[in-house]
Amino acid sequence: MLTAQLLLYCPDRPGIIADVTGFITVNRGNIVYLDQHVDHVENIFFMRTDWQLTDFLIPRDKINDYFETLYARKYNMSFKLYFSDIKPRMAIFVSKMSHCLYDMLARYTAGEWNVEIPLIISNHENLRHVADRFGIPFHFLPVTPETKAQQEERACGLLQQERIDFIVLGRYMQVLSERFIAAYPNKIINIHHSFLPAFVGAKPYHAAFARGVKIIGATSHYVTTELDAGPIIEQDVARITHKDTVDDLIQKGKDLEKIVLSRAVQKHLEHKCLVYKNKTVIFN
Repeated sequence: MLTAQLLLYCPDRPGIIADVTGFITVNRGNIVYLDQHVDHVENIFFMRTDWQLTDFLIPRDKINDYFETLYARKYNMSFKLYFSDIKPRMAIFVSKMSHCLYDMLARYTAGEWNVEIPLIISNHENLRHVADRFGIPFHFLPVTPETKAQQEERACGLLQQERIDFIVLGRYMQVLSERFIAAYPNKIINIHHSFLPAFVGAKPYHAAFARGVKIIGATSHYVTTELDAGPIIEQDVARITHKDTVDDLIQKGKDLEKIVLSRAVQKHLEHKCLVYKNKTVIFN
């Protein structure tokens, strides 16, 4: 079933839903999904709708222009239009840890995700064998303080060459530059443990164990120039007891990280994330 997916936000006022749904139905579109939300603090209206294109009167390459002219200007809308037959192209960045990479590639090869993965980029050689196993080109770009800018340029070249739509950091242990992030606004997804900022540093699970924590967690978010402070897409937690060792915490943390990251990627692929300022509206 070929569908169009429309995400939008604008200042709230009467008539928005009637106009948007009227635009679809008067042009013989069959609405199959609609969800909306009003932020009463900011007075902002959010909406996502899908409709079948089988009998739609407006050619798909003209829908964006029609909607911009008729409604976006009228309501001062920001909107994005997607089509279900276009597969997004995703790049994965990794370092040494494999748990998130294995989980994403398993879902990809099982056909759970409507996505293409043309390449994997890493600052270490450790996970090349994983990429080889799944038949995905692996690019080794070692990073040092002296070569960081140069390697980012090489990475950007590869991403442009492969027409990458968005990036997933599967425990990629490098801080991206402002220039790199600006090239992919709300299109870089990261995962980290939820101890930040309480347990920062290289061994957060050891620090959490020393404090006797009762809950650990993971957070997936879009990357912004403020480190680990971008719009949150997905989170989850696991209970911890005094019987859990540091190794138990690390394992439970890895399980959470790969599940939370994959949920976030799924939501992004389904175009169910709408970013406003530094928050997300996640549609059902």
